[in-house]
Amino acid sequence: MVQRRWFYSLLRFFLLLLASFGMHTLATAQSERGPIYTVAVQGTVTNVTINFLERALRQAEAGNATALIITLNNQGTVLRAVRPFAGELAEAEVPVVVYVAPEGAEAGAAGAFFLSAADIAAMAPDTTFGTATPLAEVDVLLTEQTQNLLFDSVSQQLREWNAAQGRNTDWIDQAVRDGMLLTNAQAATLNPPAVDIVAGDMDELLTLLEGRTVELEGGRQVQIQTLGRATRSITPNLWEQFRLLLADPTVAFLLLVLGAIAVYTELVNPGVGVFAGIGVVLLLGALIGFFSLPVRWISVAGLLFAFVLILLDVYVPSHGALTVIGISVLLVSSLTLIDTNQAPNTFVALWAILMVVVLTALFAAASIWIVFHTRKRPIAGGQEGLIGKLAEVRKRLDPDGMVFVDGALWRAISEDGEVDAGEWVRVTAVYNLRLVVRRLESEEETVQTQGVH
Repeated sequence: MVQRRWFYSLLRFFLLLLASFGMHTLATAQSERGPIYTVAVQGTVTNVTINFLERALRQAEAGNATALIITLNNQGTVLRAVRPFAGELAEAEVPVVVYVAPEGAEAGAAGAFFLSAADIAAMAPDTTFGTATPLAEVDVLLTEQTQNLLFDSVSQQLREWNAAQGRNTDWIDQAVRDGMLLTNAQAATLNPPAVDIVAGDMDELLTLLEGRTVELEGGRQVQIQTLGRATRSITPNLWEQFRLLLADPTVAFLLLVLGAIAVYTELVNPGVGVFAGIGVVLLLGALIGFFSLPVRWISVAGLLFAFVLILLDVYVPSHGALTVIGISVLLVSSLTLIDTNQAPNTFVALWAILMVVVLTALFAAASIWIVFHTRKRPIAGGQEGLIGKLAEVRKRLDPDGMVFVDGALWRAISEDGEVDAGEWVRVTAVYNLRLVVRRLESEEETVQTQGVH
């Protein structure tokens, strides 16, 4: 009897232990099998891009994601925007995987910061990260000691992030102070490697992520389960797409130029203000984009000044000299528009600059030609439009009389004295609603006129 009681007690204990273990395993599995979110980063990484990535990170944390995979394929990077967000990635509550892809992609300075802060750093074949210019933005007006302190601060942060994940840190000092590019092959062959995974595509990446354990902020360890799992893509909403478009340096540049051309058109050919309204809207869009970029405002002023010079050439007889100067200022200002010390590899596309310069030159030349052609054209309306026309004498000029021209009778005075009714005269001037006329000088002209009559 006693033995049976011990047996049941022992069985109950094991059942409770098994149930407790099963519930713990189920809870752990549920927490680790949350959704796998992906987010793609392209173009120049600005504060607008960072706002979108912050939303994606919050969504992944709220959804208790298995992982957030950030795919990088960009060149330009605004340095003041990426470093704070890299700190957020390092402290994320879910595993963060940064993946430079597809093949041939470049991650620039953003890649150096985000790969360092990620729990798992991955690259596709034939990809690079880093930049040929320093990763730290340092004002040249600062003392050398202060500059070194700033360089050391950035280097130390990158080393801490990489060392925490067991990755190589030998490349960091050179990248921060002088600039450095690393390919996926170079990063993988360092000892220890500077990246954790080299994967050809997303499917291979998910396979290689299976079973990896990462330690999150606070010491919590999470095992990633990705095998056979589908991913959920986080995409920008309409407002974010609009802001990302405006923050593109080439788009902002084109909006500025198109806005200036619209205002220029309104000033050359005044109308109901449609072109002026369009120009103001385009210029506002350009300014929104420029506020997201480290632009040289003196170059922005140079672009506007260039259009002022081209506009003045329409009204000032410079024979095209102001247009040539304006186009030269336009070219130089376009090439120096972005401060590349603050935003490595960020620039206005060369094709856009050349297109704008050529089209502006053609547009200005056409406008100047139209203005001068219009000035030389005889006035076709009003009293002045009668000058040079032929008139028939209806009441004898002695020297005053009446002539018929353009379907109306006019008082006229003859320069040649008396002219009989029925003869033809030519209008030479208009004074106080009276025409000044003279007799036709050649018989041939008279014959031709009578033939027309």
